[in-house]
Amino acid sequence: MDLSLREEDEEFASSFRDWLAGHPHRPPAFVDLADEVAWGRAWQATLAADRWVGVHWPSAYGGRSATPVQVALYQSEYARSQAPQPVNRVGINLVGPTLLAHGTEDQRLRYLPPILSAEEIWCQLFSEPDAGSDLASLSTRATPVDGGYLVTGRKVWTSYAQFASWGLCLARTDPEAARPQQGITALIVDMSDPGVDVRPLVQMTGDAEFNEVFLTDVFVPAEHVVGTEGQGWTVAGSTLAHERGTNFPFKEQVVHETYLARLYDEARDNGGLDDPLVADALARSYVDLGVLRLHNLRTLTRLGRGEEPGPESSWIKLTWTTMTQGLSDAGLLVTGRDPSSAEAGPWARQWLWSKAAGIAGGTSQVQRDIIAGRILGLPR
Repeated sequence: MDLSLREEDEEFASSFRDWLAGHPHRPPAFVDLADEVAWGRAWQATLAADRWVGVHWPSAYGGRSATPVQVALYQSEYARSQAPQPVNRVGINLVGPTLLAHGTEDQRLRYLPPILSAEEIWCQLFSEPDAGSDLASLSTRATPVDGGYLVTGRKVWTSYAQFASWGLCLARTDPEAARPQQGITALIVDMSDPGVDVRPLVQMTGDAEFNEVFLTDVFVPAEHVVGTEGQGWTVAGSTLAHERGTNFPFKEQVVHETYLARLYDEARDNGGLDDPLVADALARSYVDLGVLRLHNLRTLTRLGRGEEPGPESSWIKLTWTTMTQGLSDAGLLVTGRDPSSAEAGPWARQWLWSKAAGIAGGTSQVQRDIIAGRILGLPR
């Protein structure tokens, strides 16, 4: 494997590094989540003005037609700068690629530009209270009516739904389909419709970025179907593959390398390295990060060949979950902090948040099922 960079890749990374250095990006202290989102919109608009957001999108739609290697370099430079993640990342990393793959040209022209500028934030209406890990058993219905559909159902764990203009929704259009994966359609839902009721969910970190969304006879016009009616499972597969394996791992690799370096320095300074439990935890985290790095290189190889993300994305998601939870455990060992303490600090918050890593983007149990069946060929 040749890991050297081409000249144009080095220039790409250098250009973005210089741009970040010339644009202050450290956020102020936020009053609440709404204040944070407002700041995030302005920051993302600044990125978009110079086409430094959605770089993996085609140039014709506001991106830079960046190669997979350049996308990885972009994510790494962004993480290394410690700039806050773009507020509309569901739109950039999930909805955008889905519309590029399955949407009509009218849909791309209408929805893609305001995704990049954060003028319109998107959310993902996939998970349901009774179908979180078994998405094929979703019960949200889209009943055909004149000119479109009436959607009724309940979604949960919907990030930033309270700020979203649009939601990419999976609903069942054919309840009589032979298999549960059939008869599902992907729809663009107007989150301002009076039939949409968004209820924030407070997490154990104290944040409320997740939401429960109730849909009651929400009218969705026929032109808001993504793909074709009944093709929703295929559309969702494309969306979830991008969520699990093509964007966040490169960023998370650099973020956690920085975390590990800080933890090592703190353990060295406070004598923690003399504790076998601390030393073993840091060593395990180092190995876990190395495994994630190798998975990322494998992903780059696949993408460089023009191959779409496949079931291997589940392997990456599972590796990342193990890595971030293990490193968070190490953080508490090194700092000696109690996560329930008022003085616990950022590592305790990171530890609390890491518990969601085994759920968000597909539970670890589901990832193991996908690996077993679709990669290893084991029987059900």
